[in-house]
Amino acid sequence: MSTTPQPEQPVVTALTDVSVRLYTTDQIILDSVDWTVRRGEHWALLGPNGAGKTTVLRLVGAVTHPTTGTVDVLGNRLGRVDMRELRARIGFVSSAQKVPLDETAHTVVLTGATGTIQPLWRKYDEETRHRAHELLAELDLKDLADRPYGVCSGGQRARVLIARALIADPGLLLLDEPFNALDLPSREDLIDALHGLAASRPHLSTITVTHHLEELAPNIGHALLLRDGRVLAQGRVEDVLTGATMTACFGRPIEVTRHADRWLARSARTPGLPPLD
Repeated sequence: MSTTPQPEQPVVTALTDVSVRLYTTDQIILDSVDWTVRRGEHWALLGPNGAGKTTVLRLVGAVTHPTTGTVDVLGNRLGRVDMRELRARIGFVSSAQKVPLDETAHTVVLTGATGTIQPLWRKYDEETRHRAHELLAELDLKDLADRPYGVCSGGQRARVLIARALIADPGLLLLDEPFNALDLPSREDLIDALHGLAASRPHLSTITVTHHLEELAPNIGHALLLRDGRVLAQGRVEDVLTGATMTACFGRPIEVTRHADRWLARSARTPGLPPLD
């Protein structure tokens, strides 16, 4: 019995033969990178420090331009679009984001609607305010709506920032090391939240930058490995996140295992530990 091939989802972002060079030092940051993210795909972006992850995120986040090559994001080519308008359609989450610590969690979420650090009260109608409450409830933060952001825990802050990014209904969500400094329970709460968002928003694409495979939510289906500004491997996680590719990427022996859609990586050089089953 024949089956009808499923059409490919629309492209959300595409880097084509992209290179980035620092003119002041002639240093090559990215070298001939080709990468495509389609609607509804969830990617992990991994690599050692200095591999070029931040530069890739700045390109797909419409923050900077490539030196050569083309970058297309949400149907727009960088260099032919107002970057400020494009950034308004891209959600961004980072533990280093500047938000008002003394404002409530609800207010911090509202600032995502205007893309500002401080709230612009005249810009928020009743529908927007209600939407902020809905997002907090969806991320299990309903009871923290009136709590100052500055006294929330690290895990609570991370989920508030995700709600802030989602209030503008982005087509692409960028997560730049969102698990930074989280303890184990907070990390697991955030992973559960991201997995739930993927299920409830089938058209949302996400890119998560992390150093640790243990932080990858079960919905992560693709991975891109960078080393020295070049693509070392990309594709389905089961093909990319192997001991061989991770060893080549990080330059030391690494063992990789997967259990119940979660990943574990550790260096084979770690003394005193038994081999993995």
